[in-house]
Amino acid sequence: MYSIGEISKMFQLPISTLRYYDKEGLFPHLKRVNGVRQFSESEIETLRVIDCLKKSGLEIKEIKEYMSLCSLGNTTLKQRKEIFEKQKEEVLQEMEKLQKVLSMLNYKCWYYDQAIEKKDEAYVQALSFNQFPPQIQQYYKHSHEDC
Repeated sequence: MYSIGEISKMFQLPISTLRYYDKEGLFPHLKRVNGVRQFSESEIETLRVIDCLKKSGLEIKEIKEYMSLCSLGNTTLKQRKEIFEKQKEEVLQEMEKLQKVLSMLNYKCWYYDQAIEKKDEAYVQALSFNQFPPQIQQYYKHSHEDC
């Protein structure tokens, strides 16, 4: 069993956030001993799921709905899986956006490396696309898709 302070440090969350989660009913099986919250491995796993769902874009209200589905048992398995499938798709779309950003960053780092090496940005500006190294061509194409 862990205290709220230990869990706060473990997850780098303010104690107030953990109290809020408890107040919102996200820890349905949380035990109290003399009014003191005692977190078990079950609550730790719940926090991992909450963290995952928050990072994937869900709001606490939606996470509460998920937790409610959990409490209803096996009849909600498909609904719970659908939540994770939807969030997985959201994350994949966000990853693609970030890949485009990374491609642009890689291209521009190469661009400025060349300009610095030649001490002249005009040198790089005069290059045709076909003169770019193959990997830089890929970065450039990827970063300019759908523009």
